[in-house]
This record gives sequence, structure tokens and C-alpha cells, in this order.
Amino acid sequence: MIDLHIDYLDETNSVQQEELDMIEKLFHSIVKMENLSGEMEVSVTFVDNEKIRELNRQYRNIDKPTDVLSFPLEDETFESDEPMPRFFGDIVISIPKAKQQALDYNHSFQRELAFLAVHGFLHLLGYDHQTEEEEKIMFQKQKEILEKHGITR
Repeated sequence: MIDLHIDYLDETNSVQQEELDMIEKLFHSIVKMENLSGEMEVSVTFVDNEKIRELNRQYRNIDKPTDVLSFPLEDETFESDEPMPRFFGDIVISIPKAKQQALDYNHSFQRELAFLAVHGFLHLLGYDHQTEEEEKIMFQKQKEILEKHGITR
């Protein structure tokens, strides 16, 4: 059974409920596709370009804004008598960058937001695109999830 909790923080006050609902559906599809079960948590924060630039500089030594950052939680074991939810980590999305990229790629803001959310979540699950093979696998999964929900360019 899947029990996925998503904590949203919108520092831009611009993300609509329908967009949050879309992200939740996409994340549930990924969890199902990956055959994950149990209680899980993920955090998604929407920020401006300056905030994501600070994070990019601090954690990646790249002094420019980016579209999405993922911060996977390291696997740590905590002693507890109570079952604990699995916390995947944090996803940070720049709303201004997403809006600009939607214009640049000639598709909707919702499509770009969906892509960035899926991309970030897959990173939390350990997917990457450092090599051609990794990129092929990750981008195929992104495409499959988005198309399943009718989200196309």
C-alpha cells in the first residue's frame, strides 16, 4: 500500500492547487512504477531565481539560477519502536525559471512544472544523467510518466 505525503512550500505564492494536484498524481505514478510501498514523505518547495541561485551556489558551486534541485536524504537508520515514514528528501523548483523555460520550449507552464517535479523526484530515487546510459534511462522514465498523464510538449 502506498501512503505518500507531500509537503509543499510555495515561497512565490504563485502555484495553484490544480498544479499541486497534478504533481501529487505524477509522484503517485512514479511510486507505483517503481514498486515502492509503505509510508513515504517528500518535500517540494517553490522559490524565486535568487533563492535557487543561492542554493545552487552553496551546494553545487554554480553561481547561477537553475530550474530544479534535488536533495536526497541519506539513508540513515534511526532506532524507534514506531514505524517511521521513509523521507526521500527535498525538491526545490524555481517558478520564474520554469515559466521562462515553458516560453523557450513553446509549451505550457504546467507541462514544464510537471517535467521539473518528475525530474526532481527521480533524482531523489537515485536516477541521474551523468552518463549517456543514465540519461537514456532517466529521460525514458520521465517521458513515460508524463505521457501516461497526457502531459506532452
